[in-house]
Amino acid sequence: MNQSRIRTIVPIFLLSLLAFAVMGYHPGIEDDGVYLSAVKCDLNPALYPHDSDFFRVQLQATLFDKWVAGFIQLTHMPVAATMLFWQFVSIVLILFACWSIARTLFSEARAQWGAVALVGAMLTLPVAGTALYLADQHLHPRNLATALILLAVSRIQIERVWQAVPLLLLSFVLHPIMGVMGISFCVCLTLAQWEPVHVWLRSLRSSLAAAVPLGWIFESPTPIWRKALVTRPYMFLYDWAWYEWLGALAPLFLFWLLWYLASKRGDQRLARFALAVFAYGVLQQVAAMIVLGSPALVRLTPMQPMRFLQLVYVFMVLMAGGLIAKFLLKASSWRWAIFLLLANGGMFAAQRAQFSSSPHLELPGTRSSNPWLQAFAWIRVNTPADAHFALDPRYLAAPQEDYHSFRALAERSQLADAIKDTAVVTQVPWLAPLWEQQVAALQGWENFRLADFERLKADFGVDWVLVSYPQPDGLACPWHNWALAVCQIPHVPLQPQTTAHRLITLESPARFWN
Repeated sequence: MNQSRIRTIVPIFLLSLLAFAVMGYHPGIEDDGVYLSAVKCDLNPALYPHDSDFFRVQLQATLFDKWVAGFIQLTHMPVAATMLFWQFVSIVLILFACWSIARTLFSEARAQWGAVALVGAMLTLPVAGTALYLADQHLHPRNLATALILLAVSRIQIERVWQAVPLLLLSFVLHPIMGVMGISFCVCLTLAQWEPVHVWLRSLRSSLAAAVPLGWIFESPTPIWRKALVTRPYMFLYDWAWYEWLGALAPLFLFWLLWYLASKRGDQRLARFALAVFAYGVLQQVAAMIVLGSPALVRLTPMQPMRFLQLVYVFMVLMAGGLIAKFLLKASSWRWAIFLLLANGGMFAAQRAQFSSSPHLELPGTRSSNPWLQAFAWIRVNTPADAHFALDPRYLAAPQEDYHSFRALAERSQLADAIKDTAVVTQVPWLAPLWEQQVAALQGWENFRLADFERLKADFGVDWVLVSYPQPDGLACPWHNWALAVCQIPHVPLQPQTTAHRLITLESPARFWN
């Protein structure tokens, strides 16, 4: 390996370690409740016999879970180690791709590394009102898709478009929505590098015109589906607060300004890249406003067209880091030290505040003081694989829970929750009646007594519950900590009417699917 490659690989590896340490690692949180559960179910089909539709159906459009499961079967690596490995690989690939892009935009080495350093520090930067980060704190197909898209961009920057095509296709099969966004940007970037486009723009002396997307016809949404949809406020662009609109539109203005200033300075590489981001942003913003402002297109809302901002924010941070290093930090060691300390320290503090009850790095094999994670770990080891649990439908938002998924970490079936499963319902409308029925059955959970738990067992086949400690009278609880108890529901003879009701409940998904 030659010296130039070592001088590239070593800093990227070290910056990746720093980025990983700053952003933290939290497997099983938020979206990972879907992806990690799917991977585990692929590896062990005996898991989740009662509720797999709440994660498997949504993933039919992606190969992510099957690819990860295949990798585990091929290498025999433990699931936890595999997820950690690929999370770190995705960070390395993102930063390597950012360096590859930065070196086509900035001639100075310090500007290139400033761009990479700031992206690494800001991986958990929130993206306007989209409920997204630049990258997630767990292995998410969006992380890998982002890396592949950025690598494709770097290939286009050096005029090797043929190398970008397979990268974009792979990003699409891992995360279709991100793949479409990446393809859209790469088309804009390719056009921005085409000289006749700039001749035309100079003649017009105006900004790039926006295009209007095609619409699709969808069946009318059901009231239950709408009920699930309204639990995701970030999907409704016209309900965003003013500062969220500012977070969406200000980057587009900044890229327009950068395009203008770089053109005046004769920096064509930087100008054309800024133009590509601006044109992509305008195109996608107009498309999002049309889709999210048209009642007839409401079924497109779960596609979250404002997700386009994630790529815009990555490029905005990359540009900011490069320009800061070029014009402010220069060769001053103490300026670089302050820059790295402020960027990384601020984001680290934000992550510790967000996950204050959990270890910052939830690494395989480590013991957690989080009472919820302790309960999930005991359940995973000590209850039958076909156990069916009920717990607070809003448990994800409970104090100290930190949005860790029961399914993904306890590896057991559960009745639908009122927070994360709503996102699945917006993607899989036929699950809406089942979701509503189960969530309704859990209303008033904090006041449940033995008779209520027996009703859940009779109606849904629930045989275990996770409740607050001390538990309600009448439950047999083989484990507890200071906050939670894992309990079995006593046997309840089924009445004829209850049996019929239960059969309808269990058959409903098949009826909707067919």
